[in-house]
Amino acid sequence: MAFELPDLPYAHDALADKGMSKETLEYHHDLHHKAYVDNGNKLIAGTEWENKSLEEIIVGTYDKGAVAQNGIFNNISQLWNHNQFWEMMGPGASPMPGELEKALTEAFGSVEKFKEEFSAAGAGQFGSGWCWLVQNSDGSLAVTKTENGVNPLCFGQTALLGCDVWEHSYYIDFRNKRPAYLTNFLDNLVNWENVASRMK
Repeated sequence: MAFELPDLPYAHDALADKGMSKETLEYHHDLHHKAYVDNGNKLIAGTEWENKSLEEIIVGTYDKGAVAQNGIFNNISQLWNHNQFWEMMGPGASPMPGELEKALTEAFGSVEKFKEEFSAAGAGQFGSGWCWLVQNSDGSLAVTKTENGVNPLCFGQTALLGCDVWEHSYYIDFRNKRPAYLTNFLDNLVNWENVASRMK
């Protein structure tokens, strides 16, 4: 069964007053995300992965020893990453649930320290990639960064929050100011209830 491009969980202009423009979402979701869906479907057609889940394909095609990943992994992983990314943001005010605030404080010292570490990971990712708040198998929280389309599933981690630091995610609104984009993402765009719901 072919994968489909999911609808955004909000209107294209719903995040405009929070620093992510309608134009960005039209390009990012309607063109870039759709390309990952279309290319991924073409690449898995007729292969052992054709009827597998996104998660099974990602784990099964990730090559931890490779400098560059293959086309199936790259497209399917980016498809999954973006599916999560839209859900991790929202137009409504989203106060941080108490259990998440407590977990972040225990892991990083404070919510602000977490934000600093998360932003530093995103700003320090050379070239294209993602920064993540993950939950390890032992329940501990950590901030990580990954190149290109690699994501926490590859390392047996649960993705609680991810931020796309490919240029197409921020260049229309922030030009080359990736740190400003990351600050805005954390302060104005994150749906913290969604993040909390991902904790195990």
